[in-house]
Amino acid sequence: MEASMSERTSSKPGIADYVVARRKRKECFLDEIDRLIDWNPLEKLLRKTLKRVANAVGNPAYPPLPMFKILLLQRWYNLSDTAVEEALYDRFSFVRFVGLSLDHDEVPDATTICRFRQSLVERNVQKRLLDKLNHQLQRRGLLVREGAIVDASVVSSARRPFKVLDVLPQDRQEDTEGGTDVTISYSDDAEAAWLRKGNRAYYRYKIHAATDTRDGFVLGGHATPANRSDTEEFVAVLDEVDAKAGESIFADKGYSSQLNRYVLQVRGLADGIMHKAARNRELTPSKKNANRQISSVRAKVERAFGTLKRGYGFHRARYLGRAKVELEFLLNAMAFNLKKAVLKAAC
Repeated sequence: MEASMSERTSSKPGIADYVVARRKRKECFLDEIDRLIDWNPLEKLLRKTLKRVANAVGNPAYPPLPMFKILLLQRWYNLSDTAVEEALYDRFSFVRFVGLSLDHDEVPDATTICRFRQSLVERNVQKRLLDKLNHQLQRRGLLVREGAIVDASVVSSARRPFKVLDVLPQDRQEDTEGGTDVTISYSDDAEAAWLRKGNRAYYRYKIHAATDTRDGFVLGGHATPANRSDTEEFVAVLDEVDAKAGESIFADKGYSSQLNRYVLQVRGLADGIMHKAARNRELTPSKKNANRQISSVRAKVERAFGTLKRGYGFHRARYLGRAKVELEFLLNAMAFNLKKAVLKAAC
């Protein structure tokens, strides 16, 4: 299988590669990523999981690691499938990072990139990729697990919601006593849901995630329709980030429930959920002080969500469907963590 896959790209550099390598150049962010990360464990996982030998038309498939790196490039530089295909033809830093040869290799087209992304969704491998990257950052001392901050943030659907009433006309000569046939059409992103904020309603997804408490690296998370309660997803997030006994778990008062506090107690996790006042009963001064302290820690997860939305364009989803929105979040999380790790290693 590996022999078939390797036929699509050349392992031997050509003349053009040699000439470019000899040119003086300033190292860029992508070179720092390559020095920081050992890609072999991720490549083994991708090969084992995807088992891609041929593409849709029967040609040898592109190796999965270069394709995965292309998805990361899209996150860092906010590129569509077509735009990243064009960039791979003329940006030497992209070609070098992905591992293509200027002499021998074909550049994956936009359709190939889209299909590869879909294969990740079908095989559900993205969470394991994030875990492997985070594990490497932990081994290098860049990601220090002392606890987790759980939070949720909404992301607009890739499609604007609409409701169309198609009235089917009746033949004038037919009996009209049965009334008029009406077909109701909604947004083609059927897995998103409405969420009301203030006096406005939004058609969105919700990302439930956790970051570490020291630097705000994204540890894991998942996507649901926007109308899903934060409280009900708390335990699922703990499972995804593999919270260990002794760690502290922080969350805002929206997660305050007897069940969630009981789960933390049973698992030996320190309870950092903010306290919520009951009807006609204010919080005690000690609980108000505890909330202020928790709020200062929670700022890290809010900054992470803010960066994903402003810097990675994740205020609105690119793709349709919950599974693809979740993939987009996890790819953004991997790109976010890698960039944060490079900046921290340079300090």
